[in-house]
Amino acid sequence: MVMNRFLLFILLLVSPILFGQHQDRVDFTHAKVSIRPMSLSKQIEGTVVYQFNVINKVDSVFLDAKNMGFQSIELNKKKVRYSNDGKRIIIRKKFKQGKTYFLNLKYNVTPKQTVYFLGFELPDSLKVSASGENSKQEKYNKIKYSINLKLHEAIKGSFHQIWTQGQGKYTSNWLPSFDDMTEKVEFDLSIAFDSNYKVIANGKLQMIEEDNGINTWTFDMRQPMSSYLLAFAIGDYDKQELTSTGGVPIENYFYPKDSLKVEPTYRYTKEIFDFLEQEIGVRYPWQNYKQLPVRDFLYAGMENTGATIFSDSYMVDSTAFVDKNYVNVNAHEMAHQWFGNMVTEKDGNHHWLHEGFATYYAYLTEKELFGDEHFFWKLYDSAKQLNKRSKEGKGEALTNPKASSLTFYEKGAWALHMLRSEVGDIAFKNGVESYLEKFQFKNVTIQDFLNEIEAASGKKLSSFSALWLNAKEFPFQSAKENLISNSKPLNEFLKLKWELTTSLVEKNAIIQRYWEGSNSKELKARILLDYHKELSVNFLKIAFKSESIRIRQALSTIFDKIPKEFKSDYEPLLDDKSYVTIENALYRLWVSFPQERAIYLERTKGILGLPNKNVRLLWLLFAVLTKDYGTDELREDYISELFDYTSREHAMEIRQGAFGLIGEVFKFSDENILDLLHASVHHSWQFRKFARTLLDKLLKDDKQKNRVIALSKGLKGDELRYINSKLQEQ
Repeated sequence: MVMNRFLLFILLLVSPILFGQHQDRVDFTHAKVSIRPMSLSKQIEGTVVYQFNVINKVDSVFLDAKNMGFQSIELNKKKVRYSNDGKRIIIRKKFKQGKTYFLNLKYNVTPKQTVYFLGFELPDSLKVSASGENSKQEKYNKIKYSINLKLHEAIKGSFHQIWTQGQGKYTSNWLPSFDDMTEKVEFDLSIAFDSNYKVIANGKLQMIEEDNGINTWTFDMRQPMSSYLLAFAIGDYDKQELTSTGGVPIENYFYPKDSLKVEPTYRYTKEIFDFLEQEIGVRYPWQNYKQLPVRDFLYAGMENTGATIFSDSYMVDSTAFVDKNYVNVNAHEMAHQWFGNMVTEKDGNHHWLHEGFATYYAYLTEKELFGDEHFFWKLYDSAKQLNKRSKEGKGEALTNPKASSLTFYEKGAWALHMLRSEVGDIAFKNGVESYLEKFQFKNVTIQDFLNEIEAASGKKLSSFSALWLNAKEFPFQSAKENLISNSKPLNEFLKLKWELTTSLVEKNAIIQRYWEGSNSKELKARILLDYHKELSVNFLKIAFKSESIRIRQALSTIFDKIPKEFKSDYEPLLDDKSYVTIENALYRLWVSFPQERAIYLERTKGILGLPNKNVRLLWLLFAVLTKDYGTDELREDYISELFDYTSREHAMEIRQGAFGLIGEVFKFSDENILDLLHASVHHSWQFRKFARTLLDKLLKDDKQKNRVIALSKGLKGDELRYINSKLQEQ
């Protein structure tokens, strides 16, 4: 008997996952969180007080807590027995049914993910001096809580940010919390940091308390949410303040240097907010709404409750707005405030209820702003992608929790579009409204949603579910029929494609008939992109006279090398209000007409382009390669600027572009290689993958491999570990 009890104790100690079956017996309702991000050590020091009610008596409760150290844990202000296996902490006590408990945890952690510290590395000069006499040691100790004045002066030229990305279940890397979406808690945050920086987090800002250069920002939430939606960001920001028609405060943050980008970046934000409230039929569920850009974000955006974080690559000027704007991401993340944040999936089997809905409502928002044609062409492009995947045998059901983003986002949006077509606008909107009101601040399944639509429409949706939710294949024919019946330009485009494959009439004449019979700029752009080889010189020259940016963008790509007869048509593209058009035109003109290269460079001098500096990087490359452009000294400056763009001081999109251009034409400098080694352990998996692929290519060359080996001797930490592992594979 003694042995059995001992084995049971060991089993519970080493297998805390077993306690998950008891967590439904308690209800965590409130959390008061206080944290101090320590920028130099990249740690979090914090306390959290959880309030929870016991529904049925239980002998343990747990929280997810990755690699955390705990200085104290108290239950109702008394020490309590607990275990910590590096993944969870388990509190062991006989909890009484109907009683409310307060769990107080003091902890510290170095997050392996979820919290990203950018630009706060301590200079070597300060590291040395900090180990000396007592006064310097005292200054160093203060760094635990902020950047002291000495350090601030030393690195003030750097880019500094701290931000979080919870993505489903990862908040437990910086806060003892819950990886399970079904545990919803009202979180109130207090964050202490250097007063030189702004702190943004979920909830309404209640106060800012200053103490010795440290500000403590306190935020209040009034409704419960899943902990993966908890977020904060710290950086140098200003803000634009708006108010929705319904009175909700909206704060749009920006870097002070980007003040001229505020209007184009956040263009239509109030309209988007108002439209979503009206279209969804349920008031915005949170106290306020904030959105802020961060450097090197992992995705386009993340819908943290009331505080969307998005990639600063969407901070654009008015010219860039036509090439790449924030409108769709803005609407997508805002729609999540209802679909995902207010009503949350029970688990990954129901992920359509998040991403499909946010994608669909973002498309509806663009339809409201940009018109029906924009909406249906987007759906058409989406359908083509999904159909291609199906034909390749890669189709996925929307009920598959491991489905791709393409499935959850695009097929999910299509499913809602077709559901609305089937039940009608009124029933669809009534069903959505009922669904949100019935399950607000709760967790849901796909069937919960379908039940509300069935009740609102009086229709059974088993056939719809079989075709659009459960089947792997994308129903392309059904989608195409819907597009044809709703969009005249798309109908004309599909008729054109059919006629070109079946008619014996000369193709240029067929295309001209459709061109002249339509006012659709998008239809004409598609004709140019798909059928330019079938078009006469005269036809194309007439097209070049169009003032449509979309048509001229299409024309900028139709020739790899520009025929002489189109030289005078292409040159005006260098002045178009589109950085994509300018980049395409500069590349093709420079390649096609060597004698005019200096003229083309002079015309585009000083244009930076999109946030990834697409025009500037190409311009620098061509300026260096053009022998009769500028002095030798200037060309040295140009090549120095180009090579500098691989530095970690720049955003990853700029770095990737610079690596690509330099690698195609020049040999990497030592600094470029060191930058590449740094990029190979970057927190963004997309950029990291690019860097590692490029590094693998370098290591295949013995001379470059020897350079990498020599340079790696000065590395430390993750960079050294990674390159050593690569060299061992050779």
